[in-house]
Amino acid sequence: MSTLVLEPVGGIAGDMMIGALLHLGAPRAALDDGLRRLALPGVSVDAREVEIAGIRALHVDVRAPRDRHTHRPWREIRDLLSRAHLPSRAAGMAQAAFEVLVKAEARIHGIAPEEVEFHEVGAVDSIVDVVGSAALIEALAPRRILALPPPSGGGTIPAAHGVIPVPSPATLEVLRGRTVRPSGPGERTTPTGAALLAAWSEESLAIPELTIDHIGYGAGTRRWEDAPNLLRALLGRSTVPSDAVWVLEANLDDLSPQLLAAALDSILAAGALDAWIAPVTMKKGRPGHLFGAICDDTRRSAVETEMFRQTSTLGVRATRVERRVLDRELIEVETAYGKVRVKVGRLGGTIANVAPEFEDCRQAAERLGVAVKEVMAAALSAFRGAR
Repeated sequence: MSTLVLEPVGGIAGDMMIGALLHLGAPRAALDDGLRRLALPGVSVDAREVEIAGIRALHVDVRAPRDRHTHRPWREIRDLLSRAHLPSRAAGMAQAAFEVLVKAEARIHGIAPEEVEFHEVGAVDSIVDVVGSAALIEALAPRRILALPPPSGGGTIPAAHGVIPVPSPATLEVLRGRTVRPSGPGERTTPTGAALLAAWSEESLAIPELTIDHIGYGAGTRRWEDAPNLLRALLGRSTVPSDAVWVLEANLDDLSPQLLAAALDSILAAGALDAWIAPVTMKKGRPGHLFGAICDDTRRSAVETEMFRQTSTLGVRATRVERRVLDRELIEVETAYGKVRVKVGRLGGTIANVAPEFEDCRQAAERLGVAVKEVMAAALSAFRGAR
């Protein structure tokens, strides 16, 4: 599995992301195509090699005419992205990054998302940073994006509303629920950089087990005493089995057993690979149930949504796990009770498990008025006889 790992060694900002991805080997043509689609007159991106703490890196500058329109409402940016007709993954990523920022700004100012008006983030260079980074990731096409915790920074900085603390309120809102590590003073993680992490990546507390193929460094402008101001990007192949899945869980102590059973059916219909209900003892000695499900990446959102809809939970825990599965196939056998499918599991080509399909056996047993176990035994016997 192709995996992109982002490590904010000294911080992360939009221009550092572009620099790291270009240095990694993402094609410059993808960035130029994204800029062309934006159709912003006079805008270009210059990248030059620099050295920080003896490490070669790319420093990126966005060149644009003086942007008198630095205050842009969200709807204007949304329309700009829509008109750009970016490739599908890049378009979704750019939209997602700005939506994260919109929600953060709305919470900070106590307004509806549609009323949000961006200040610094509304400037041309920030739009280019988001779209350019998305276009480069589209070109690299990683299956997974992981990010290590960014540095918090500290102190104060001037902003559109006056002097504000670091991390800025927008940065903290965007990173709500994620880990931020302590660092020296200065703005190490910008709102745009935080949004790229929050919208595009899974959090990882360390570099995962990875066969590394490409390495890139994006350089920031400021210099820190405690760390090189670099964003490191790694692209490699994950040694984790590709059949990694999500385990979704919720504790319930106030839901009727009838509704629990109905929720189980709904979760499976939503695409869960498996689901279960187990008795647990919760706080204050209350008897409750652990409601769990397994799903892959593509169905996670649908299964989580169904868990919220069908149960009384206020939160769903998600854990990514590896699983090893047998190679499986269904073989139809002829029995005295009719045709029955048998599920065969192989490990390295050797049969490890054989199990008749229960529903086939149950239907045959009901049709002929015999015990289900008799049909199952006949199916196993027929399978073994055929071999």
